[in-house]
Amino acid sequence: MSTQPLLQEPQGSQESFYMGVPKMVLFGTGEQGLREEEAQRRLEKFGPNMLEEKKDNPLLKLFLNFVSPMAIMIWLAIIIEAVIKDWADFGVLLTLQILNSTVGWFEDLKAGNAVDALKNALRPECQVIRDGICKKMDATQLVPGDRVVLAPGGAVPADCEICEGKPIQVDQAALTGESLPVTLSEGDSAKMGSNVVRGEIEAIVTGTGSQTFFGRTAAMIQSVDEIGHFQRVILHVTFGLLCVSFIMTGIVLGYLLINGEDVLQAIAFAVVLLIASIPIAMQVVCTSTMALGCRMLATEKAIVSRLTSIEELASMNMLCSDKTGTLTMNKMELQDDLPMWTRGVTRLDVLEAACLSSKWKEPAKDAVDTLVLKSIPLKPLDRYKQVDYSPFDPETKFTEATIEGPDGNTFRVMKGAPQVVLQKVHNLSQIRESVDQKIMDLASRGIRGLAVARTNSNNQWELLGVLTFLDPPRPDTRATIEKSYEYGIDVKMITGDQQAIAIETCRALGMGMQILTPESLPDSSSTKDKTLGGNYGALVENADGFAQVYPEHKFTIVEILRQNNYVVGMTGDGVNDAPALKRADIGVAVQGSTDAARAAADIVLTAPGLSTIITAILYAREIFQRMKNYVIYRIACTLQLLTFFFFAILAIHPSAFGFEQEYFKLPVIALVVITILNDGCIVSIAYDYVKPSKTPERWHFGEIFSVAFVLGSIAVVSSLLLLYWGLDTSHESILKQFGLPQLTYDQVCTMIYLKVSLSDFLTIFSARTSGLFCSRLPGWQLMIAACVAMGASTTLSHFWNQLNLPEMEALEWRWIAFIWVYCIAWFLIQDVGKVLTYWLLYKMNIGSEAHHQSLMQKKDKVALKRENRRALTRESVMKGESLMKASVRLTGRGNSLQLAPAEAKYQDMSSAEIATELKRLEDSIKALKSALKSQSSK
Repeated sequence: MSTQPLLQEPQGSQESFYMGVPKMVLFGTGEQGLREEEAQRRLEKFGPNMLEEKKDNPLLKLFLNFVSPMAIMIWLAIIIEAVIKDWADFGVLLTLQILNSTVGWFEDLKAGNAVDALKNALRPECQVIRDGICKKMDATQLVPGDRVVLAPGGAVPADCEICEGKPIQVDQAALTGESLPVTLSEGDSAKMGSNVVRGEIEAIVTGTGSQTFFGRTAAMIQSVDEIGHFQRVILHVTFGLLCVSFIMTGIVLGYLLINGEDVLQAIAFAVVLLIASIPIAMQVVCTSTMALGCRMLATEKAIVSRLTSIEELASMNMLCSDKTGTLTMNKMELQDDLPMWTRGVTRLDVLEAACLSSKWKEPAKDAVDTLVLKSIPLKPLDRYKQVDYSPFDPETKFTEATIEGPDGNTFRVMKGAPQVVLQKVHNLSQIRESVDQKIMDLASRGIRGLAVARTNSNNQWELLGVLTFLDPPRPDTRATIEKSYEYGIDVKMITGDQQAIAIETCRALGMGMQILTPESLPDSSSTKDKTLGGNYGALVENADGFAQVYPEHKFTIVEILRQNNYVVGMTGDGVNDAPALKRADIGVAVQGSTDAARAAADIVLTAPGLSTIITAILYAREIFQRMKNYVIYRIACTLQLLTFFFFAILAIHPSAFGFEQEYFKLPVIALVVITILNDGCIVSIAYDYVKPSKTPERWHFGEIFSVAFVLGSIAVVSSLLLLYWGLDTSHESILKQFGLPQLTYDQVCTMIYLKVSLSDFLTIFSARTSGLFCSRLPGWQLMIAACVAMGASTTLSHFWNQLNLPEMEALEWRWIAFIWVYCIAWFLIQDVGKVLTYWLLYKMNIGSEAHHQSLMQKKDKVALKRENRRALTRESVMKGESLMKASVRLTGRGNSLQLAPAEAKYQDMSSAEIATELKRLEDSIKALKSALKSQSSK
């Protein structure tokens, strides 16, 4: 055992050291294991076998929400209202502050933490040898150099190096994507997070905590800490409106103070105008809209752990997917292809021999036995008696059994690696070339083989056949990929499995077969390099996928695509997928994922298959349109409020019309009521009826601000005109011709309050469509909310006095009716102006419609390139030929590839001949299945 003290100063190659200590000192542990004192010393130096935890205090986050720049402005208004003892406004603003600060915080509180899940995964028990005693211990107390026992059914507690002994089989599917267990022998490395499925051996711990494969994965996840895409959008919109609002409100405030307005009253008005004009409720409305999408997705067996991923899913134009367990079932299945080399042997004979070489009366011990024993009914095998049985040994790579038949004769059966079994057959020289050729063909397609042999009457081994099996695609995977292509989303496979297997899976799924290996990618130290997209973008974009990759490669591929302005989605299920899931704009963990993958993902699927992703994309695009419509509406309302009061205060003076007031301004309570009613009811836009687009969505700020400017400007003109007419009712104004009575100043305020409130909500019906407002019916929830908001404003306008509300005066019903007609007339003008604006933007190739048109054209080009890559023969792909080289080699031309001979034959057939040939093949398949069924029942 190791007793040498730890060295502090490294000398020599860094590869010879572990955290500054020579590996020879740490890992030279004898059979007695470490002494407890030495283990304790190492624990103090290297720390426990767990990840460093990065946690934010939720109460601190809540406090910061209350002291954000927006919140500080509201606090300022609240303080001013308290000083001037306007308790009604004080209560309304305080309620608004509390709601605005707590909603987002509560949603963040519910979000998952990927590092926590990885940390919990590092807490299994383990068997460790210390002071010559083997004992169970909390795996977090392991240290480098500990001698541990790896036993069947147990997890590998840390990165370990296998000691001398019989090889073991380890399931590494969650780490590497390898579907079948791998064999590890002396000197091999077992990674923490894998599971031992067969054999028992001792191993030396070579890495703990953050120094393990698992730990490096967690570190990559922790490195992803940036503001989300939707937060950036909200920030840009809010910042732009804030700048405009501050400038115009500042001018208004200065004007009021210069003209002798009370300081506190002027500041209170300016602050509330600022609050009413900037989109305080934008985060709440958009959060509510996305939360509705989350509930809808929950009914489709998809759980959203990060709300803003809904918006990013709508913009997703690249989907990267792990293969094993995501695109495929992560379980091997027998294929129809079963080549045989013994005369008179049937498929059933080969399958029976394979089952007889297993313990068919006992539960299957491993994946291969499970596969074989499910291939045929086992009851007919009871006529045989198993005399002797040799289980699978990783060193010999086969299983063998001695069987006594119903006639009393005995024979032996064997199944195992084809090359091993082949060496035992008596006619090796005759069949070697044929068998080798078939095995190579299977290997080139990524199909695994299991040879089955049996002794003849002379006790000589005969090769019966080779069972072929493959991890098949999920039933809905191909349809999901085709739907993704249809909706403008390209798909790339990224897997840790072998290149040949990846190519065969792509072929089965109808994807292109240009699968590259990570040799062409940058190393893991370049993951933060901002030039990755420029240097490797073309390589990654033109590939259909990557094979034999590690977590850092998946992370890098996603980062390259993101740097090239792709909105990237990533699907996966294992620990090896977790960093890429976190790095992607949208991480999707499929059913059966590890805790680490689920915690790193934004969306977790709880039902088998990937079809829910398409449903989620369509929901997300609908939600995106609702949020875009709301943003247009909110910007238009901001421009209407700000610009109206800016010109009303500076240019239209009530004193010029015989009133005492020097300038016009609405009472604070009116602005607050407009904000509460309209922003409160506008949450119903989350239920509005929209149609999902056929291509990925994108924020077009030029279009959004242009349309909002037109909508807001028309509303401002109508409000200023109505204000002028309202102040002029004491003279022979145009309103006198309608028989409307003269208004007091307080009634003029009420009139403008009602007009602004109605025009604000009517604007949403124009903002929600690019055509005329009647081109798409609104959702019934939005209609009800409109009736509530506008009905409440109308009622307040008439019953203001009865409710004892200050600073304004009730209107007669005929004035209210006139304002309604006036607002609707201007709404129609507003809607026509919007349609013309969209038309002009489209003609100038600006905005969403032009964007979708260009994406449709790009989608066709990408599909054509993908079809060309798919046309490459398997031979060309395996040779690594480019499309041009393969085309020239096969056809002599560089533009197309020849069809395979069978395909060429069918191409020359007429439709009737093809239908006849298809019917003949279907009848043959039915007859063969019937014959197989009758033989199985004998």
